[in-house]
Amino acid sequence: MTETVAPVAPNTTPTPTDYDPRLTNEDLAPLREQRWGSYNIFAFWMSDVHSVGGYVTAGSLFALGLASWQVLAALLIGITLVYFFCNLVAKPSQVTGVPYPVVCRSAFGVLGANIPAVIRGLIAVAWYGIQTFLASAALDVVLVKLFPSLAPYAVAADYGFLGLSLLGWGSYLTLWIVQACVFWRGMESIRRFIDFCGPAVYVVMFLLCGYLIAQAGWGAIDLSLGAVRYTGWDSVPVMLGAIALVVSYFSGPMLNFGDFSRYGKSFAAVRRGNLLGLPLNFLVFSLLVVITASLTVPVYGELITDPVATVARIDSTFAIVLGALTFTVATIGINIVANFISPAFDFSHVSPQRISWRAGGMIAAVGSVLITPWNLYNNPNVIHYTLEVLGAFIGPLFGVLIADYYLVRKQQVVVDDLFTMSSSGTYWYRGGYNPAAVIATAIGALVAMIPVLAKDVTGMYTAAQYSWFIGCGLGFLVYYPLATRARLAVRGSAD
Repeated sequence: MTETVAPVAPNTTPTPTDYDPRLTNEDLAPLREQRWGSYNIFAFWMSDVHSVGGYVTAGSLFALGLASWQVLAALLIGITLVYFFCNLVAKPSQVTGVPYPVVCRSAFGVLGANIPAVIRGLIAVAWYGIQTFLASAALDVVLVKLFPSLAPYAVAADYGFLGLSLLGWGSYLTLWIVQACVFWRGMESIRRFIDFCGPAVYVVMFLLCGYLIAQAGWGAIDLSLGAVRYTGWDSVPVMLGAIALVVSYFSGPMLNFGDFSRYGKSFAAVRRGNLLGLPLNFLVFSLLVVITASLTVPVYGELITDPVATVARIDSTFAIVLGALTFTVATIGINIVANFISPAFDFSHVSPQRISWRAGGMIAAVGSVLITPWNLYNNPNVIHYTLEVLGAFIGPLFGVLIADYYLVRKQQVVVDDLFTMSSSGTYWYRGGYNPAAVIATAIGALVAMIPVLAKDVTGMYTAAQYSWFIGCGLGFLVYYPLATRARLAVRGSAD
């Protein structure tokens, strides 16, 4: 049978009424209208890159013992890879108008797609909790500055529960509620929110950088941050590890980027937005990170890589409140987009008629509290371990999806067959699961986790940094021959 792309005319796609109700609801069906332009995609990435998590992750790379120029190079190479991968994963969803878990039905089967949906949904829960915690830390700074009497309650050892201070709990739950309210208003409100968040952080970052330059002078800018332990060829493996960590940090939104590219007016608009929001935007961001961090040494006497901690050192109460609140708002923006919308689609996909898009998002919100995310992102070593674990599971899913769409299906998708349980459907497999995709995912994730769990073994520490690449490569290489052999067998029996 020859597969063809079902027509998806921008802004006119109808929602079919004959889709199997076990596989669809209003949120999972192909979009009627695709309205997002390049700026909307650009703003999405601005919020993602400029969040407190992005700043802290970039700053943590200085702990690896590299020179600043090497950290900058690693950041730019890593983000260029992310740009390339995002374009790959964006196309199937933009063309079909369906979210990531529905596109996965092509590779995993109409029921088997619940496997990547649940894995990605659980990972999004972890990230949602981490980003909410980082934003709440910024809010803590504001509260203590405005109300100094709250300072004792910000100490977890004196007033704390499960590793988080009493004030931290208050800030975390406050932002938890705020994010839920923004999410509940729907996708258009979310789009307008992130259109504001990304540029707002840029303004504050430039103001912060300008303030530090005014305090220390242009001559105080030093691109040699931290203790440089690696020089010459010895630094190459460390730089490669840093590049891998950058990819791992963005591996979550990169995998389910189809949840957003589906709204794009055209694939060209999505690609332009990615170019502006990733390599170009990230270059400016990286320079701001290095310059701002380097100026904290002459101004404050120590290297500070956390923007909230830097803002907290400013003498002006107004500046502290403005800066910390802006970082908080920006982190809320990307958290809703990258880590609320994704599990909303993913968990809704498991049972479309019982779990709506909003219900799926609230499941993620509740789970984000239960995992105590402040314990997953509290120092550079824990940050890197968290990224490695997440990368090990996300990588195989990415590899399988790309191999299926570009090599096995040749960029051809029968949209209607993504929503049918009929045995004659293109994506129906025995039991509803494609064994090739399940096997490839399992092998990729298990092998990628070995170096992460055995980091103390000689040589494994370096390998652990490449968990995403290991998982992605194995998922790709295992799936392609298995899926190709299965398709040839089916064609042979049909003949």
